[in-house]
Amino acid sequence: MQARERILIALDTSDAEQAVQWVKLLSPYVGGFKVGLELVHSVGFGIFARLREAGASRLFYDAKLHDIPNTVARAVRAIARMGVWMVNMHASGGRAMMEAAVEAARSASEPPLLIAVTVLTSLSSQELREQVGTRRGASNQVVHLALLAKESGMDGVVASAQEARALRKSLGEGFLIVTPGIRLIGDSAGDQRRITTPSEAVRAGADYVVVGRSVTADADPVRKVLRVVEEIEAVETVSEHL
Repeated sequence: MQARERILIALDTSDAEQAVQWVKLLSPYVGGFKVGLELVHSVGFGIFARLREAGASRLFYDAKLHDIPNTVARAVRAIARMGVWMVNMHASGGRAMMEAAVEAARSASEPPLLIAVTVLTSLSSQELREQVGTRRGASNQVVHLALLAKESGMDGVVASAQEARALRKSLGEGFLIVTPGIRLIGDSAGDQRRITTPSEAVRAGADYVVVGRSVTADADPVRKVLRVVEEIEAVETVSEHL
């Protein structure tokens, strides 16, 4: 996989025209784009067709599905018909929910990749214990849910790069790790608690990195995304010589 193919740009906006502009500007330099709930709920599901027309060959729908198995299965079938490349759901929905989603995806002519959300990067270990009620800290909960997702037939997980190394060790190769909360050195952390740089994420075992405001809010988004590409290329070059 080329370095640029690892990069997914988060279209974090409610403005369809802004999202289309980002796709037209950045599609030659990245692997795909993440479409979140803000954009979909602001302008409707027709945005997927518009983004593909603008040049987005791969669209990751950050749907974070979490419902009873039958409902999630029907949602996955509908999402597959929209030509979505990747969609995610909460692993905390359980094995039956994820297995139903996998079966639904396999029935599609072009099955989307199914990615499980483990622990939101905005949550700390203390918040997990005090507010969610888990006994595990963030890192242990991530591994627990990731293993459940793999056993359920999912294609990969969304997880902080800070847990990527442990995930790769537990899950082995071939199970995708998609890492949000990516920032370049000098960027603001925003609302993410567990953040890291592109090079750190790939070095730890991430397959894809999701980059949002670090690129889209920059005065020169192309220049910024090329810095991300360079960081990843440097890691891959070093790895080839080890």
